[in-house]
Amino acid sequence: MKKYLKCGALAVLGAWCVLARAQDPALGANVESLLDYARSRNPEYAAMRFEADAAAERVVPAGALPDPRLRTELRDITRMGEQNATLLPARVGSTRYLVMQDLPWLGKRELKQEIAELEARGAEGRASGSWAELAARIKAAHARFQYVYRSEQLAREILDLMVRLEKIAQVRYAGGLAAQQDVIRAQVEQTGMRGELIALDAESRQLQARINALLARPAAAPLDAPGLLRPLPAPASLEPAALEDRVRSRNPQLFADEARLRSAEKTRELTYKNRYPDFTLGVSPIQYQGSVKEWELMLELNLPLQQGTRRAQEREAEAMLSAARSRRDATANQVLGELSGNLSAFNAARRTETLTTSSLLPQTELAFRAALAGYETGKVDFATLLDAQRQIRLARQASLKAQAEARMSLAEIERILGEDL
Repeated sequence: MKKYLKCGALAVLGAWCVLARAQDPALGANVESLLDYARSRNPEYAAMRFEADAAAERVVPAGALPDPRLRTELRDITRMGEQNATLLPARVGSTRYLVMQDLPWLGKRELKQEIAELEARGAEGRASGSWAELAARIKAAHARFQYVYRSEQLAREILDLMVRLEKIAQVRYAGGLAAQQDVIRAQVEQTGMRGELIALDAESRQLQARINALLARPAAAPLDAPGLLRPLPAPASLEPAALEDRVRSRNPQLFADEARLRSAEKTRELTYKNRYPDFTLGVSPIQYQGSVKEWELMLELNLPLQQGTRRAQEREAEAMLSAARSRRDATANQVLGELSGNLSAFNAARRTETLTTSSLLPQTELAFRAALAGYETGKVDFATLLDAQRQIRLARQASLKAQAEARMSLAEIERILGEDL
């Protein structure tokens, strides 16, 4: 019986562990999983979304009429001294009830609602910009994480190669065909590679902590090893003219600035409408004893006589409009400049990767095989062999670096566009 209970407890514990892992699986194999996780968990983006939702809820109140007001007046509460003061409407001389409704000048409510709608659109643009910025940081960090991971794999491969070269040098040294210095140099190279592995491991841990911070996870939370590289878009989708048009129409910063500009235009129009008075309408039944015997109508309006104040407000609205227009133009110049720079960096990285993969790597591999065969036959020295090995390593590192730089530049281009390519 105890054996069965123990087995059952182990089964339940195993199922619980599987369920816990399913609820919070390790991420990192691809950037899409990181983005999906961050979209639902990142607090900064969530705050921007809540602010956008709050701004959207201000639209209806902005265009609504203010609440009506009720005023009650108890007149002659002593009935000309015939009774003690009372607050009962049926026992005072008369009771006046006044219901008032404020009515702004024609068009003001519509303008206020339009301003609120534009502010909501601006908040939506800022939320989209926050996500684009967060997504770009995640993509860039993952590209760097992938580069470090593959560099670590390369370093281990080179370390294994140096171990094999050391064995070849030892065999030749034992046979009197090579100097002991060849063996020592191979060991020195191995020590250098192990030091590089330590540095790469430290950088990998730092990148994992950075990615976890972007995902709002604990710094030491596990991340899967990076998988396949993210595919690059076709060259046709990266035409500068087409990208500039997409940036002008879809960039979140420009979208928010355009909404701010239009809001400033509507605010200026509303400010000029303040030259006209607002109204208050009222209706007032008057109660005598237990019945209503009189009705009154009331019209009240404010007199816009403070011209100095209004002219200052109008100048303020004009200045804010000019500021919004200049800010929009400055943002356009900035994002288009960033687009051009990142597009150039992307194209350069892609060309470098193509050149390295198609030309440099085959050449260095051929040179290394020739140097290895020459060293085994005594035609070249160990220094030549080491130099050929370094050339292969540098070529592969250049290829990995170009791949990472291309994807980091692509992340910046997508941030500027506000969408994936």
